[in-house]
Amino acid sequence: MQSIPVDVSRLGVLRCAVAPEPKLTGFETKEVKKDKEGNTIYTVAVTVRQEGRRISVIEISVTGEPKGVVEGGEVRVTGLEAFSWAMGDRHGISFRAAAITPAPAAPATAASRAGGA
Repeated sequence: MQSIPVDVSRLGVLRCAVAPEPKLTGFETKEVKKDKEGNTIYTVAVTVRQEGRRISVIEISVTGEPKGVVEGGEVRVTGLEAFSWAMGDRHGISFRAAAITPAPAAPATAASRAGGA
């Protein structure tokens, strides 16, 4: 599989659609997937909304539990890569990131700090 770096700055607003959960190795075995060092790999479903386009949902794998990432919260994705895969007659694109973190809160405007005046 060849990795393709993804420019996250072109994806628009990213929000967590499904909170982080451990990735399973198989539907039947239900074993939790680990990396080479034995760290648990998590999956986070993220909505992608580019200006003027519909919302898409992508599942991103990341090593270690993304702390502070909650459903509906805006997130930052670092080191996003895409991989094309094929198994028999099935094929698709999977995503992996170096990190997924909560986005910093936007600063309050002067009007909201003054009580909405």
